[in-house]
Amino acid sequence: MTAEQSGQGLPPRATDAQGRRDNDIITFHTRKWVKPEDLNPNGTLFGGSLLRWIDEEAAVYAIVQLGNQRAVTKYMSEINFVSSATQGDLIEMGLRATSFGRTSITMTAQVRNMITRQMILTIDKIVFVNLDQSGVPAPHGYSEITYDRDRVPTATLPAVPPRD
Repeated sequence: MTAEQSGQGLPPRATDAQGRRDNDIITFHTRKWVKPEDLNPNGTLFGGSLLRWIDEEAAVYAIVQLGNQRAVTKYMSEINFVSSATQGDLIEMGLRATSFGRTSITMTAQVRNMITRQMILTIDKIVFVNLDQSGVPAPHGYSEITYDRDRVPTATLPAVPPRD
């Protein structure tokens, strides 16, 4: 990643070509190809498949931002299905952290058609909670977004035993 891509060493950009502020811009990192097994009886992308993909992407994002593989979904706000995707469409998902709580991270999500840029879905708020080894919410100590690899967990933690 270059300094320009990471934003390091450069002055922050005030707005983009559409007048959006840097903190309003979502970077689309993950792409999916809509396949027959992803379709509902109407021949469009099944909403449940799309939500599963978003939850997985949000989990990876939270794990990297919090430096802990024990981050779990706490809350998703209203999900706005703006348009549909069909077989063969290439879609891309984007997330952006909007705030850090003591034990949580809040982000926003968008999904769009990669070719046409037509918005497919928006979620204003997704909250993940940082857990300790006992599965209890734990402070993470972060307050800023990072794109460094420093926070990526380096060891796999043992699974949390089921509670009786």
